[in-house]
Amino acid sequence: MNPVFGNLPVSIFEIMSLEAKTRGAINLGQGFPETDGFPEVLEAAARALMEQSNQYAPMRGLPVLRQAVADFYERQQGLKLDPDTQVLITSGATEAICATILSMITPGDEVVVFEPMYDAYVPLIRRAGGIPRIVQLSPPYWQFSDDDLKAVFTSRTKLVLITTPNNPTTHCFTREQLSLLADYCERFDAYVMSDEVWEQVVFDRHHVSVLHIPGLARRSIKIGSAGKIFSLTGWKVGFVVADKALIDQVARAHQFITFATPPALQHAVAFGLDLPQTRFDTALDELKRQRDYLSRLLTEAGFHLLPAEGTYFLNIDLRASGITGSGLDVAYDLVRHHGLATIPLQAFCETGRDLAVLRLCFAKSRESLNKGAVALSKVNR
Repeated sequence: MNPVFGNLPVSIFEIMSLEAKTRGAINLGQGFPETDGFPEVLEAAARALMEQSNQYAPMRGLPVLRQAVADFYERQQGLKLDPDTQVLITSGATEAICATILSMITPGDEVVVFEPMYDAYVPLIRRAGGIPRIVQLSPPYWQFSDDDLKAVFTSRTKLVLITTPNNPTTHCFTREQLSLLADYCERFDAYVMSDEVWEQVVFDRHHVSVLHIPGLARRSIKIGSAGKIFSLTGWKVGFVVADKALIDQVARAHQFITFATPPALQHAVAFGLDLPQTRFDTALDELKRQRDYLSRLLTEAGFHLLPAEGTYFLNIDLRASGITGSGLDVAYDLVRHHGLATIPLQAFCETGRDLAVLRLCFAKSRESLNKGAVALSKVNR
């Protein structure tokens, strides 16, 4: 067995979801909505399934979708992209992450990552033979400093992985932070993979992409997700956007991972990306109302919440809320004795530190949010 994967424990997400299913608990742990998203996009997929070809799609994605991605990013973020050379379609953002890491990293290369982080990053880095160099971010603002970067960048730094907005912290990197990162990447000739799958779920601010930063634009690989944009997380349709040389490199790995993505879903995503801006505004407003609703319930119950800048998640600062014990202990107590599944942020920490922060998903029904708040109120404080 390959020890990179053979030694991995069962993920906390799988454990909590199984616990919730077994015990009939409310699941505010896994980050997916309880109802499917944009119905008009579902209808477009159904039409495409019956009316369009269901044979292999082009390896780099259907031309209609690559054009739609380029047009969408120009309207939404002011990015000028050539759909033929600067856009690649993958079977989900995680596949895009995998293809990027495998195509960019050779044994001995160092990869800078920021903890807490998406749990796929470190196993994929190690599978490629890379060495993770971890920057530990801390609440409430999850920012890195010049000293943090100075401690991890070396002559062997090849790639930096960032997530903005971040799952699980919800933090959005500012233009100032990305510019600081650009200084180091230029100095050490490093590339950046920016996981921006939550770019359409940003509250009370504008999304800043790595492609907006002059020092990062030519050395960055931006990853997006139709599943997150349309609240259809099971669809697994991802976008990779970068300069031609980087797209060519990632495509070389992609062709031997999934090769192509279901064509009906690609047609539907192309249709969805061309919807009027008001449709996206409505979807964001609904998520914001959900965030504010759960925030009000928890604040009234005496919990201290960390800033929620984007994504589907709210985070409870356990210590500030008067709750002792590790985040993992609190999560197990909640699911086993109070009927609520949550995720502790230490599950996103390769170093194993206990951040004493609990993540909740608010993209659920009001009934589930109400029950979750009641369950939380029973935690010992």
